[in-house]
Amino acid sequence: MIESSIQGIFPTPIYFSKLNRKLTKKEFNLIDKYKKDFYKNEGNITSNNTYILENKIFNQLKNDLWLRVNDYFNKVLSTKDIKPYITQSWLNYTETNQYHHKHEHPNSLVSGVFYINADEDNDKIRFFSNKYEVIRPEINEFNLFNSTTWWFPVKTNDIVLFPSSLTHCVDIKKGTNTRISLAFNVFIKGKIGKEKLLTELKI
Repeated sequence: MIESSIQGIFPTPIYFSKLNRKLTKKEFNLIDKYKKDFYKNEGNITSNNTYILENKIFNQLKNDLWLRVNDYFNKVLSTKDIKPYITQSWLNYTETNQYHHKHEHPNSLVSGVFYINADEDNDKIRFFSNKYEVIRPEINEFNLFNSTTWWFPVKTNDIVLFPSSLTHCVDIKKGTNTRISLAFNVFIKGKIGKEKLLTELKI
């Protein structure tokens, strides 16, 4: 028996939380309304309104999501002198046999997804490694170190945050529910860098 240990360094943070309340009837009605005003994305549909959290009916939801964003910045990035804020926000609707193409979120630091309707048995979010592979041998058993893709099951009221540069997608939708998610991007206000190091940037 060989004694050994393996440590992971520079991990990619995937943050999970949950909305601890039910959406109101007004919130649900607005979500249904946006479904009628959409554009066809690659594989599914997206609301034409891409700033939906600016609607006053979603004031509480925006605050709920911002609290998780702030928690992410405190626990993961452990930053000072900056304040995160939500920029764009939109709704995605995915029916059976539809999907959401592989993509990233440019012009954003952190992105998030709030699942309004998701079936834990069928719905998932899939992430992809952006790391260049010098060689690609056949894998006997996949793990966090040798995999180029990894997925997590999601369910209603789940909130997921991750770096905006991380490639992700939705596989072909199984099950009979309409998968509804609210996606959003996050940027920062404040000061980064140091004046004497000539790296200071005020945003």
